[in-house]
Amino acid sequence: MPQGSLRTASLESHEGLTISALPWTDPAKYKEKFPKKSPYSAGILAVQVSFRNDSDDSMRVGLSRIRLTVHLDADNVQELEAMTPEELAEAVAKPAKDPTSRSRLPLPVPVPSGGKSKVPELQKEAQNAAVPTGVIAPHSTVEGLLYFDLRNQFDLLQTAHLYVPDVVLMRGNRALTFFDIDLAASGNP
Repeated sequence: MPQGSLRTASLESHEGLTISALPWTDPAKYKEKFPKKSPYSAGILAVQVSFRNDSDDSMRVGLSRIRLTVHLDADNVQELEAMTPEELAEAVAKPAKDPTSRSRLPLPVPVPSGGKSKVPELQKEAQNAAVPTGVIAPHSTVEGLLYFDLRNQFDLLQTAHLYVPDVVLMRGNRALTFFDIDLAASGNP
């Protein structure tokens, strides 16, 4: 991640680890990683994260336990799991239909497919852009994208936090304090 974008990202740092997070709220940002079909247009948010280990020990981040928490109101907090590249590809290739819409025809009309499915291509793009590993070697940085299905409710970012509960120093298997990064602090809408 270039130094300039680190300054605009939200970050938290303690115990030798710095995690920065930058939600991609500009549809143009997705074009390089997803040239044909953007997750953003399917209501999915990409969050660019960087894990910088300044310690002398390797660390392991439980990527599957990371959540995007959004506060819908004072009593209602939602925790969204990060999507896998497979889930992202399926959601982008076959967006959920509106259950309130009605078909004009009583029977579905088969539509001829225009060739190969876009799912494998989208999955590969998502995998290539994702955080590649949860293991961060001493004095190194791991970065990539995490994906969250906001169902086009991008205004929820005003109350969103990236919650990283599972970080362990590999030598001695000692858990670090959780990270709770305020994404609204990054200046995104």
